[in-house]
Amino acid sequence: MIEHVYRRAADARGIAEVIVATDDQRIADVVHAFGGSVRMTRLDHRTGTDRLAEIAATLTCEIVVNVQGDLPLLDPSVIEDAIAPLLADESLQISTLCTPIRDPADYENPNVVKVVRNARGEALYFSRSPIPFWRPSGPAEPGHDNSDGGPGVSRALKHMGLYAYRRTFVGAFAALPPTPLEIAESLEQLRALEHGYRIHAVLTDIESVEVDTPEDLERVRRLVALAAPN
Repeated sequence: MIEHVYRRAADARGIAEVIVATDDQRIADVVHAFGGSVRMTRLDHRTGTDRLAEIAATLTCEIVVNVQGDLPLLDPSVIEDAIAPLLADESLQISTLCTPIRDPADYENPNVVKVVRNARGEALYFSRSPIPFWRPSGPAEPGHDNSDGGPGVSRALKHMGLYAYRRTFVGAFAALPPTPLEIAESLEQLRALEHGYRIHAVLTDIESVEVDTPEDLERVRRLVALAAPN
């Protein structure tokens, strides 16, 4: 799976280098075997951002992208989409991705993180709960007949766990103390919001399957098999 992620990330335009950061020698061995670049990190990191911060401190680039290893069907273009807001706004420190929820089951699934945005595309909140709450008697949004999942589901947004950061910000962010909402939801991005940082959440129609459960893994295997040439 890590090779799929690595090669797809390397295909994104504007990416100078792809590095796998890990504290697991087994993963490092796999990356070395297919010719990838890997760096070993400390064993005591609590989060992926802490691990990223260790590597980012040794780099000289302006922007770093945190791509998790559970996105084997990653479309390289979404990395380009995530970087774009940082290139357009020098005051922005973080950007990420979201996509419309199409499956009603995802709206209720706590493993699927939801996000709501303001009119500028900035994240207002992330949650494992179904957000926003749509009143059954509420009006349908123009252009939506709600036939694909009931009231509101077609307009709810799923967060995709890919982030672009200013490299100089990563260490400062990792050093911030955990916050109450972050702890309650177990969502690290809430730390940034609680400390007053803006997160631009780019809306994309391209959905990359995240492997969070054994069922997700089987789904990915089926999709890869279908895509393979006969």
